[in-house]
Amino acid sequence: MTAETVPGTTAAPVAERRPQQRSHHGDVVDDAYEWLRDREDAAVVAHLEAENTHTDARLAHLEPLRAAIYGEIKARTKETDLSVPSREGDWWYYSRSEEGKQYARHCRAPIAGPDDWTPPRLDGVVPGEQVLLDDDAEAAGHEFYSLGSFDVTPDGRLLLWAVDTVGDERYVLHVRDIATGEALPDTIEGTMPGALFDAAGTAIYYTTCDEAWRPDTVWRHVLGAGGDDEVVFSEPDERFWVGVGMTRSRRYLEIGVGSKVTSESRLLDTQHPEDGFRVVWPRREGVEYSVEHAVLDGRDRLLVLHNDGAEDFELVAVDPADPEGGRDVLLPGTSGVRLEDVDAFERFVAVSYREGGLARIGLLQPSGIEEIRFDEPLFTAGIGSNPEWTQPTLRFGYGSMVTPSTVYDLTVPAEGGVTGERRLLKQQPVLGDYDASAYRERREWAEAEDGALVPISIVGRADLLDGPRLAAPMLLYGYGSYEASIDPSFSIARLSLLDRGVLFAIAHVRGGGEMGRHWYEQGKTLTKRNTFTDFVSSARHLVEQGWTEPSRLVAEGASAGGLLMGAVANLAPELFAGIHAGVPFVDPLTSILDPSLPLTVIEWDEWGDPLHDPDVYAYMKGYSPVENVGDHPYPRILATTSLNDTRVLYVEPAKWVARLREVGADVLLKTEMSAGHGGVSGRYAAWKERAFELAWILDVLGLAR
Repeated sequence: MTAETVPGTTAAPVAERRPQQRSHHGDVVDDAYEWLRDREDAAVVAHLEAENTHTDARLAHLEPLRAAIYGEIKARTKETDLSVPSREGDWWYYSRSEEGKQYARHCRAPIAGPDDWTPPRLDGVVPGEQVLLDDDAEAAGHEFYSLGSFDVTPDGRLLLWAVDTVGDERYVLHVRDIATGEALPDTIEGTMPGALFDAAGTAIYYTTCDEAWRPDTVWRHVLGAGGDDEVVFSEPDERFWVGVGMTRSRRYLEIGVGSKVTSESRLLDTQHPEDGFRVVWPRREGVEYSVEHAVLDGRDRLLVLHNDGAEDFELVAVDPADPEGGRDVLLPGTSGVRLEDVDAFERFVAVSYREGGLARIGLLQPSGIEEIRFDEPLFTAGIGSNPEWTQPTLRFGYGSMVTPSTVYDLTVPAEGGVTGERRLLKQQPVLGDYDASAYRERREWAEAEDGALVPISIVGRADLLDGPRLAAPMLLYGYGSYEASIDPSFSIARLSLLDRGVLFAIAHVRGGGEMGRHWYEQGKTLTKRNTFTDFVSSARHLVEQGWTEPSRLVAEGASAGGLLMGAVANLAPELFAGIHAGVPFVDPLTSILDPSLPLTVIEWDEWGDPLHDPDVYAYMKGYSPVENVGDHPYPRILATTSLNDTRVLYVEPAKWVARLREVGADVLLKTEMSAGHGGVSGRYAAWKERAFELAWILDVLGLAR
């Protein structure tokens, strides 16, 4: 479909061609639109603004629909609401949202006593409530706002928080005396998320990044001290990033170092800080591990979750004094059961894992994992906020594509196990007449090109999923990178599609982690093409089984999922009526070839190193969306991006759109001029952004009226 065939078309901006040559491994490429990378060039900004003007004009007829969808999201959302309180120390911590406010207020209230483990009911005035941070006040005067760090000293006296008001993910850290409200002079610029107080509450540990936006250095700042902060650790290898945290027991401060395939932990015993940080296991290429502190049978132990000889990971316990010594295997590696995380408490250990394409949780027992079970066929479950080492309860979350996000506390009996009381604390409110029984969810399995079975999660109105298959309009979502799993969860905004008769489906393609580590390994580097062909196979399956048809099918993905969208637009454009690519990584070869760009070297373990390996170069060039735009019909395409995105630069979709225009594709580009990788900030702004996207999708599906 060309732009000229669409009613209401206005003249699209035409980017000037300024060819620049790229030469690698004997291959010379003329890149006509690389000049768009210079955001300081007034012509670049003018071009992006012209694209926005064109998009606004083309989609002006959808304004009533956008307003209607925004109104539906707003009407279904409880605007004045609060989170479930989590106990830490002598306080219950929670956040409040208020009608008309973009952001939250972070609050706390005192516990009733040492044995108080029942979260207070927060209706009306809460006795002793303190407002620690008002995000709306912090965001005043800024178009963008993001909170990156938030921590309170163990004695509850001081608060630290860090904010980004630009969208570039660099945060300014502040400290405040909670009792007096006085701001301390300890302001630190250029920090990364995750700063925290030490166990004594007298110093702050934080990280900074290098010029490639790689968190590379851990610093220690002593409160009230003058002079320069202390560099605690700096990682020179450009493939690795660093982070800092504290075990739940507060016994150990941890510096985590990791690449995409290798990790290393350094621990500081807070009872013996004079010993300094000690490496748990020295890094070995391809070995990943994480560490938790636990007390097992009265002995201090380190729980190490690792993949050394265990593809889907194994859990072992080691002696903190000799972590490279003997290993006691607690959970042996089992193919098809991907161990993902461990949460240790004084009396029990919780395990997060994947089996059968679903996220599951359970408690560690001598015989293995005792699963916390649920009734629905499709669901997602995860460990929630559990800050306290001594707590007798386990906070966890649960939901499905039809069940709103739900929070429980499980009381763990003294003898352990999952048979204790399961107390419902909160379910995400859905205002209006939402009835979960009016919707259905189901799983389909598509056969991939090589015979692998790809799971597909589908949700829709009961009359569409229970009755005859009538080729309904459908939105098919995909991601498929970094071992990230797109779980079957609930969405209020999605109801605006479902209630209009649209089915929503997730293709759990390779490159993600839904089916275990092998699922990820088969969708990265020189097997990346599986991600794209899995999505095409999923779309074909849904069409062949009568769930939808190409003229009623829209595809959607964001970030690395945007790369997926660009690839399938080239591979199988005939299968889709439209494609929405959010912050799309559609010029991957150019980006991964340039080590000076943000995060590039880190990404070589995920995509390969085309700079030094000609085979990787040729493979990536074979699927790069920008470099494989063909002279054939394309579905309608909407690309959305952000000017300040440091993860996927705006230039990638800008170049892609320019190339697509050369072959007559009906493609629109919308650039947020003051946002980052996650899009606009503030919930009302985010709802409007999603309403914009959903209105376009409904328009493509012929449901705009």
